[in-house]
Amino acid sequence: MNEEYPWCRRVGEGWQISVHAQPGAKKSEVVGPHGDALKIRIASPPVEGRANEALIAYLSTVLDMPRAGITLLRGESSRRKVVLIASSDFDPVRLLTSKR
Repeated sequence: MNEEYPWCRRVGEGWQISVHAQPGAKKSEVVGPHGDALKIRIASPPVEGRANEALIAYLSTVLDMPRAGITLLRGESSRRKVVLIASSDFDPVRLLTSKR
């Protein structure tokens, strides 16, 4: 983790992002830091993995990268998730300034 963005850290494969997910929201959006996680609202109910799929799709759109480059590592049935962004040139600011 780094001091400026405690919710993300560089790993060998790319970046790990700690996410506090809020499923069932009106629209998908990044809210901002939430302790040592990044709070993201997801416009999908937490039923049968749909919110996880919607989270991956949302991150794919915001980061303009293929879904295959984004993997849910932990937290499949929890609000607290760890996502791997398989990109060496990922910039955390892109998530904080996203308007999609």
